[in-house]
Amino acid sequence: MQHLDAFFKATAKTCLAPFHHQLRQTLAQQGEHGDAGSWQAALAANLTYCQEPVESWDFAADTIRIGDESSPLLPDDLIMALHPWRKGPFMLRGTFIDTEWRSDWKWQRLSPHISNLEGRRVLDVGCGNGYHLFRMLGEGASLALGVDPTMIFNYQFRMLQAHLPANQAWLLPLRGEQLPACNCLDTVFSMGVLHHRRSPLDHLAELLRFLRPGGELVLETLVIEGDDQAVLLPRDRYAMMSNVYFIPTTQLLEAMLAKLGFQHIRTVDTSHTSTDEQRATAWMRFRSLADYLDPNNPARTLEGYPAPVRAIVIAEKSQ
Repeated sequence: MQHLDAFFKATAKTCLAPFHHQLRQTLAQQGEHGDAGSWQAALAANLTYCQEPVESWDFAADTIRIGDESSPLLPDDLIMALHPWRKGPFMLRGTFIDTEWRSDWKWQRLSPHISNLEGRRVLDVGCGNGYHLFRMLGEGASLALGVDPTMIFNYQFRMLQAHLPANQAWLLPLRGEQLPACNCLDTVFSMGVLHHRRSPLDHLAELLRFLRPGGELVLETLVIEGDDQAVLLPRDRYAMMSNVYFIPTTQLLEAMLAKLGFQHIRTVDTSHTSTDEQRATAWMRFRSLADYLDPNNPARTLEGYPAPVRAIVIAEKSQ
């Protein structure tokens, strides 16, 4: 596809170039989603409104702005054709997309603690529709590569990018474990992924292999209270999610990273996820966090587990 060809052309002189053949083969094996036809139609209709890229944008603001009120407005139903919008918020040609997650709050929590992204080659594993990729560009990253296998997120990213001049944010429809071990990236983000992995140590080892020596890992995941031997393994669902397998303490998480050879490991933030940060909106009309908490005790999930708490841990690959 054209956008993938553009990615390979743009990264032909980067450390990713030796892995292009492997990536092409992996991408060629990806199946097509059953709703791809309607999403492709929405993307094609969107292109009639963006034959010229916008003249102004802002990737450094909490609400990522693409164009302004003077730009030709997109019909709301065209944007809604890619519902649900989970990560954001965005202002697209004057239309405010109030997403389920206030992803800017997460960025505010982590940004004071990470290395300056100016000129860095960055990977975001499980990046959703790319909100944080744009924020990384706003902080000066020279390459912001994301991977996420959820195809509607890929279409949302392509809709947003269609209105912008060429830039160095890219999203590939892959899982992290499908990426080659390039050992060359400066910063790797994994946010909201670890608790969905059946083998968390394998995920952390994958992240290590993406980094250059001395590179930085930014890891965000669900955690529980307790010592370095405590972990929650939900029997069935957690907050109505069927794919949550492993929720450690921050102490256990730091110990796991140390075991794999990471260094300078530190937990820089822990925070309860509130129903102001994750909630249903006009742009995400399905159930959200408030529906997954015990109505008589919001400190517990419907299943009786502790309500979501997320930690941000930063570590470095040994030199």
